[in-house]
Amino acid sequence: MPAINYNLKYISLTVLIIQTTSMVLALRYSRTVQEDGPKYLSSTAVVMAECFKILACLCLVCYQEGGGIPKLFEVINTEIIGRPWDSLKLAVPSGLYTVQNNLLFLALSNLDAATYQVTYQLKILTTAMFSVCMLSKQLNSYKWASLVTLMIGVALVQMPSESKEPEKPLTATNQFIGLVAVLCACFSSGFAGVYFEKILKGTKQSIWVRNIQLAFFGVLFGLMGVFVYDSTAVLSDGFLQGYSKTTWMVVSLQAFGGLVIAAVIKYADNILKGFATSLSIILSTTVSYYLLDDFTPTSFFFIGALLVIGATFLYGMEPPKSSTITTKPNEA
Repeated sequence: MPAINYNLKYISLTVLIIQTTSMVLALRYSRTVQEDGPKYLSSTAVVMAECFKILACLCLVCYQEGGGIPKLFEVINTEIIGRPWDSLKLAVPSGLYTVQNNLLFLALSNLDAATYQVTYQLKILTTAMFSVCMLSKQLNSYKWASLVTLMIGVALVQMPSESKEPEKPLTATNQFIGLVAVLCACFSSGFAGVYFEKILKGTKQSIWVRNIQLAFFGVLFGLMGVFVYDSTAVLSDGFLQGYSKTTWMVVSLQAFGGLVIAAVIKYADNILKGFATSLSIILSTTVSYYLLDDFTPTSFFFIGALLVIGATFLYGMEPPKSSTITTKPNEA
């Protein structure tokens, strides 16, 4: 059994690295490549990703519970339909996740993949902040040091960089829009994640059932976004206008990303998760430079990225036991 858990740990981390890196690069490519016809609508991509997530979670619940389709309907009726107020609690984080997903499309339409990857690690800071406020968590000295290091690293990454093609219209306005989108996504991710954690700690429901509830509200909120911002375009060229193989890849990666993270949380620890994040940043930077040709790293970027990677590791570490244990006179 330990050997199986050991293998699952590294399998889940490998999948996380591939998923995170592929998601960022595919999304960036899909938003910048020039194709014939209209470009796909990011608002509809968010809705389709939530639909895929519902289907995946239904399959996982069916597998987990056993008993096939009849048992699945029984779980849905008992845990979701039969507990409407309990399900309604998920509307808050679901709405925030929907906003976050739309912001990430906006961010990667205006930032290169490498800068986005590093800056988005600020979600560690926002999650820690909301954890202290909402869950009354105590942060040790390592975590506080990592948060300070993280802020310095992200600030360095945002320093002006050179462009391989100076005539290319990647303006300061693009950088500003992308940065604001990432920062808003970090706050949305932090609050939604802590709120969801608080709900999970007060219930015995399966994580997959909770994800079905999240995705259901995500579809509703996503369709509202489509109606408000893109209804004219949808009526003109259809809901799936501009969809290509790359678009469907982005939708699939976005849908299954949360499920991969759930597996990592179950089988791996924070240090290994930090290692996966670091490798993903390095891979995104390399591919963004050599293949997408939209990014030239500077010394500021390298220093900032190293600080962010170090902060990610540091946040997952615990101080030596001798420094955390104070007095336990009754243990002798």
